[in-house]
Amino acid sequence: MIGTILIGVRRLAGIAILAFTVVSLIGASASAQGPPARRPAPLAAPKTVAPETTCPFPLGVGVSSQQLFCDVMAGRDPSAGVIVKLPPHKGPVTLTFDLHNRHTYSEEQTKANRAYARYTATVGVFAMDNTLISRAVVQSEFRKVGDLVDRIGGGAGPGGVKAVAPTGTEPIVITIPEAENAVSIVGEKLTVDRVDGSATYASPGRPIAVINNVMIEYRPGPPPKKGR
Repeated sequence: MIGTILIGVRRLAGIAILAFTVVSLIGASASAQGPPARRPAPLAAPKTVAPETTCPFPLGVGVSSQQLFCDVMAGRDPSAGVIVKLPPHKGPVTLTFDLHNRHTYSEEQTKANRAYARYTATVGVFAMDNTLISRAVVQSEFRKVGDLVDRIGGGAGPGGVKAVAPTGTEPIVITIPEAENAVSIVGEKLTVDRVDGSATYASPGRPIAVINNVMIEYRPGPPPKKGR
């Protein structure tokens, strides 16, 4: 009887030692792993803003829209194009703008049914190191004054408007890689078809197209580190 009791006591002691060992091992493992990993900070909500834009050749302000229209010149140097600066951001940036053709309006030609023109303008969006990000094209036809997008103030024509005005509209959407802090919009080529023939223009300094309504959508990010 006493022997049976001793055997039971020994078994209970063994079970207690085994349980203590298991608990100790679990505790040691948890201690080695350290505190639980922190969750990454949530991404900032996207923002849509009109970015800081440098327009070297402003066409002028639209009489109806009151927006600034900017000429895009042909060239190969991004520093001479329409420069759009990007604020500190996380992830890619979506750049949008309206691309127009550029028409010189003549009342006499319109009345004589000789004002018809078909324009095809191509511009490039470049990183500041001259890497091409994307191209954009607008094609439109002009027949009458109602084909103009807007008249531009500050001219000597009737009503104080300029003869040159934007015609045709192509909404452009371009994704800019995260690494870029600014991009440049540069003219590449313009083809004009008229009743008396066709011509193509690409020489540097030649007006190719007109843009306005430049906007960006981005997620705010930390400012760049100093020294970069």
